[in-house]
Amino acid sequence: MSLTEPTIIGALSPSRAGDFMTCPLLYRFRVIDRLPEPPSPAAVRGTMVHSVLERLYDLPAPGRTVAAAQDLLEPQWHRLLREDPSYADMFTGDDDRAEWLAQARVMLESYFTLEDPTCLEPAERELYVEAVLGSGLMLRGYIDRLDVAPGGEVRVVDYKTGSAPGPAFEAKALFQMKFYALVLWRLRGSVPRLLQLMYLGGGGEVLRYAPDEADLLATERKVQALWQAIERALETGEWRARPSRLCGWCSYKDLCPEFGGTPPPVPERQPGDTVRSNRRPAKTSRAATDEL
Repeated sequence: MSLTEPTIIGALSPSRAGDFMTCPLLYRFRVIDRLPEPPSPAAVRGTMVHSVLERLYDLPAPGRTVAAAQDLLEPQWHRLLREDPSYADMFTGDDDRAEWLAQARVMLESYFTLEDPTCLEPAERELYVEAVLGSGLMLRGYIDRLDVAPGGEVRVVDYKTGSAPGPAFEAKALFQMKFYALVLWRLRGSVPRLLQLMYLGGGGEVLRYAPDEADLLATERKVQALWQAIERALETGEWRARPSRLCGWCSYKDLCPEFGGTPPPVPERQPGDTVRSNRRPAKTSRAATDEL
C-alpha cells in the first residue's frame, strides 16, 4: 500500500458547491473574483444563533434552558460586532436592531420545541472535517454538531435558521448533509446512521435522512462532476449566469449580464488560487473553508 498522499488539485465545501449548482457566475464572483458582499441581516443572525447553540452545550445539562440560551444572545452579538463593526450598519435604528434580535429569540425558542438539550451530550460541535478523494479533490467544511450513541452510531446535525423546504426542494437541502456524510465516511470508514436538519424558522421542523453507501457514492460522483465543470469554466473563462428566483437576494446583480451588468475581467489564475493547504483554517472564519 502506498503511503504517498494524492496531490491536492483543489478544495470544495458544500457552500461553494451549492453556489456553483445555483449559478456558476455567482461561484465565480465569490471564489475567483473574491468580490466583497455587504453583510446580510439574515446570515449574521444565523451565525449568531449557531454560536448560541454551540455554547449552550458548555453549560451543565440542567442549565440548558430557553432563558439561558437567550441570555447568550447579546454577548454573541457583541462578539460578532467586535469582529466586524460593519454589522452595525445593517440596521436603520435601535428599533430595527431590536426586532432583529427578537426574531433570533423566537428561533431559539423554536429549537427547544424540537429537542431537549438537557438529554444530549454532543460528541463534537463546530467540527472541522476534511478528506481528500482519490482524484486529489479535497472536501471540507464545518459540521454544526455530531452525536455519537453508546453503540457508536453517528448522527450529523445541522441547524438552519430558515423555514423547512417543500418536498420538491428536500433533495437540494440534503446535499450538504450527504456531502458531510461522505467526508466522514472517507475519514472514518463508516457511514453515519442519521442526517438531521433542524429548521428553526417557520415554527420549527426536523428533516431526517438515513444514508447508505450507495447514496454517498452517488454524492461522490456528483461532487467530482461539479469539480470537472468548475475546471472547464476555469479553462474556458465561461461562467454562465443561471437566473432563478434567488436572483432577488444576490449581491452582484449590478455585475450580472442577466440584469444589464458587465462582469469584471476574469482574474488570472495564479499558482495556489485553487489549491489550499490542508491545514485546518482558523476557527474564527468558517468562510475560510469555502474556497476553490
